[in-house]
Amino acid sequence: MSTTLYTDAMLVNEGSISRGWLLTDGERISTLGQGDVPVGITADTVRDCSGLYLLPGVIDVHVHFRDPGLTEKGDISTESRAAVAGGVTSYFDMPNTRPATVTRRDVDDKLARAAAVSEANYAFFIGATDSNLDELLAADYTRVPGIKLFLGSSTGNMLVDDESALERLFAEAPAIIAVHAEDEAVNRAARERLQAEYPEGIPVELHPELRPAKACVEATRHALALAERHGARLHICHVSTADELQLIAEAKRRGVRVTAETAPQYLLWDAADFLSKGARIKCNPSIKQASDRLALLRALLPGGPIDLIATDHAPHLLSQKQGDALTAVSGMPMVQFSLPVMLDLFDSEPELEGQSISRVAELMCHAPARVFGVKDRGFLRQGAYADLTLVERCPGGWKVSDSDVVSRCGWTPLEGMTLGWRVVDTVVSGGTGASPLAFSL
Repeated sequence: MSTTLYTDAMLVNEGSISRGWLLTDGERISTLGQGDVPVGITADTVRDCSGLYLLPGVIDVHVHFRDPGLTEKGDISTESRAAVAGGVTSYFDMPNTRPATVTRRDVDDKLARAAAVSEANYAFFIGATDSNLDELLAADYTRVPGIKLFLGSSTGNMLVDDESALERLFAEAPAIIAVHAEDEAVNRAARERLQAEYPEGIPVELHPELRPAKACVEATRHALALAERHGARLHICHVSTADELQLIAEAKRRGVRVTAETAPQYLLWDAADFLSKGARIKCNPSIKQASDRLALLRALLPGGPIDLIATDHAPHLLSQKQGDALTAVSGMPMVQFSLPVMLDLFDSEPELEGQSISRVAELMCHAPARVFGVKDRGFLRQGAYADLTLVERCPGGWKVSDSDVVSRCGWTPLEGMTLGWRVVDTVVSGGTGASPLAFSL
């Protein structure tokens, strides 16, 4: 096997930042240490990493790579390349494709497709419906990260609204239930009110009213109650409101088995930004108010209710993003720029003062591996897979452009933004190529 020695890097791992070195042997980390490379350690390739920070590869537990059935927007090949360009070495893809991933065969089909074309390590959620509990119970959760449940409709409607089916799912599910938490009745009432008020079209800046905070809060409350009643393992996706954070924190104190994620878009922007960004920042759940954004930033601190960052990467063609709050599609590509964005936020946001790049590694590398039981990834450890990301500070910054985008959709909501960090290189399994992720039950 080929060996590679990374020297003079700033190793970022498990709460520490230290100058050191790391040796890979094939797909695994052979050994690593602080300071200079000890005498006697050699490699086929030596890479000088002076001025660079070396992190474990990012694990993005929430992406929509649009394959199969929506591949005009992106596919496993194009979107995994975008992931690797952004320092992401592993991803969990969501089931709302066409057809939806709701059977074991659907999962197998996606795994086969990824084995042929993916450039990052991969896994695929199986989706819940009102009638597929038998499939969910029979799935192999050493290969599947969990069950995705939509309590609100979004792209590719997989809404589960049968209460008896929900009770059975939470009572019997042998895996994490990852929930898109929006109350459909609340959203429907808001939509009907706004359509009556704006018969010519609902302005895009009213998207936070079209999909209001109350919808998220009520659905999260419902999911937490189900999890508490049945002892289920619950993960709340893309948290977007301050009130949800309070519910989740209180549930954790009561011993409810719940974890939560938020996404960079909810930390970067608030409702006022629709006036300049328009539908480029339209996503479900909607981006909320400035007070919600500040609460979400504070929730990233150690001990806060947010466990990890995921992108909800959801590419659409820019032509599909035209229209009003109802007609422009929801979702944005984020996987390529999520790591530099988070590094910038931890440098610049007063709410995160005193934190460092090591906290970003916790939220984007360590915690995803720990929460979902990803085997041998997410850490710089002897014997772990050599999933590595090298990043650098950019004095003066660099400006993001649509022309930088690797995703098939060809645009980014960050267009025109200056970032102070850049991904220099991404190494997947020591350079041996992508493979399916494995999970500990």
